[in-house]
Amino acid sequence: MVVLNRIYTRTGDSGTTALASGERRSKADLRVETYGTVDETNACLGLARLHTTGDLDAMLGRMQNDLFDLGADLATPETGEPLPYEPLRIVAAQVERVEREIDALNAGLTPLRSFVLPGGSPAAASLHLARTVCRRAERLAVALAATPGETVSPVAIQYLNRLSDFLFVAARVANDGGAADVLWVPGKTRAQDAR
Repeated sequence: MVVLNRIYTRTGDSGTTALASGERRSKADLRVETYGTVDETNACLGLARLHTTGDLDAMLGRMQNDLFDLGADLATPETGEPLPYEPLRIVAAQVERVEREIDALNAGLTPLRSFVLPGGSPAAASLHLARTVCRRAERLAVALAATPGETVSPVAIQYLNRLSDFLFVAARVANDGGAADVLWVPGKTRAQDAR
């Protein structure tokens, strides 16, 4: 159970923050940047949900909860030392659920013949923004995993990869099942008058 009865503590005024284990790290630390970007992804999902309903909205709600799990996972690095509690970790079943949801949404879409430009409906534009922030979180998680002395669960990286795929498919669904997708036309503006 999380209890937040005081919002400011002044402990971060020196530019550090505490991991779940209590260890203090710089707010510019790659691990902090990684789970901060996961939080940013979550905020983007919240924005997208202003424009979604039904099954898609329910899926996004579950993913927002997953992203808090993922933040807790990343904020509790595996050190080999025992903790006084069982750390929360992203599990394969969460990745598998996202895969099933991708398959369900994608089943009704026509195959793409070009790349999709971010945009279309407000829901689709918001989902594309969430997708790009999620991709940044994934890149940071990969960089963190490659850093000597740092550990990141491979399942956490898989989750971010699947989530960004889901958000792409969800954006197409939000664009009238792909009918309102804005497609990239390679070189379209090269020959146009620059006036």
